[in-house]
Amino acid sequence: MQLSVIILNYNVRYFLEQCLLSVREAIHGLDAEIIVVDNNSPDDSCQMIKERFPDVILIENKENVGFPKGNNIGVEKAKGEYVCILNPDTVVAEDTFTKIIAFARNQTDLGIIGCRLIDGTGNFLPESKRSIPTPWVSFTKIFGLYKLAPTSNWLGRYYAGHLQESQTGKADVLVGAFMVLERTLYTEVGGFDERYFMYGEDIDFSYTVLKKGKSNYYFPETSIIHYKGESTVKDGTYMKRFQKGMELFYQKNLKASVFFMLFMKLGTLFFSFIKMFRGKPKQKTKPENYIFISDNDILKEKLQNTLKKNIQIQKFENQKAVFSQTFSGLGSVEVILDADYLTFKECISIMEANKDKNLTFKILPKDSDFIIGSNSNNERGEFVLF
Repeated sequence: MQLSVIILNYNVRYFLEQCLLSVREAIHGLDAEIIVVDNNSPDDSCQMIKERFPDVILIENKENVGFPKGNNIGVEKAKGEYVCILNPDTVVAEDTFTKIIAFARNQTDLGIIGCRLIDGTGNFLPESKRSIPTPWVSFTKIFGLYKLAPTSNWLGRYYAGHLQESQTGKADVLVGAFMVLERTLYTEVGGFDERYFMYGEDIDFSYTVLKKGKSNYYFPETSIIHYKGESTVKDGTYMKRFQKGMELFYQKNLKASVFFMLFMKLGTLFFSFIKMFRGKPKQKTKPENYIFISDNDILKEKLQNTLKKNIQIQKFENQKAVFSQTFSGLGSVEVILDADYLTFKECISIMEANKDKNLTFKILPKDSDFIIGSNSNNERGEFVLF
């Protein structure tokens, strides 16, 4: 078997459904399997999998065992030559895995491969590629110095500024939302360190692979959507886990001084507080206008009845004309992408191409009764049933 896709889920049923639909398309033609490990979700995630995805291998944990242990449980059941650690709040393109595997086979020192991640508005997520957070690198991140010279090897190292977002190359740290590596290597390094619960484990895992003499690669020739924060409410528990994760990483790997550990404790407290504040939900207002990229008039009528708004339907071949217009005089505009009419790759491409036009995006997954997306990478996303 070529590939095992491991998806650890907790309480994000609709994002998981969309993720599985995209993965199912992306493994077409590959000898691959999908393994979902559910961390005792209180929603109906498991029932949805059983009904809609009977071929998916489902592991139902009796408690929330955290990110590292949950993924380790999944990999134990995997049979693929390669494993992909994938968040449930992601959408992959149809050619994501074929491109990644082809790249992997051409490397002689392969560690982990990551790809280009975008958020629900089409914007690039800089954490797609990072460096080891040494004392200096951490300092530049916490105090925002990296923004002064983002491509500098001195100030811009946190987000691997030596690489452009469209440039393939070596990057020390890759994000746990999407990681591909050989299953034998995953086993050799012992998987994720289960002393973590969430936060810091992907940095630790990336560093452990580097210490084995391997190279980690950022591969931006495929983009995926990552709706950040769907499995996590940014509250006091989040802050404690974030602090604990970073403290464990420094104690385990960098043997930092007492002074530095105190500095980092204060720094991570400040940083996690800012993230918690940004993650607090804001009052959402409905868009004033909708554009539906589809050829399905029946779905258009259903959406109009649900959203109580007039919807302009447009075909994919007209998108350049549609998106070339100025939206400033139309009020808020949301674009709904029909994933039965479009491929997931086309959905991703439309979002990337129109990321700076003050638009919001939702996807209508194939054979589904909901639209789903996220208008900010600091807030939980939303779905609308119809």
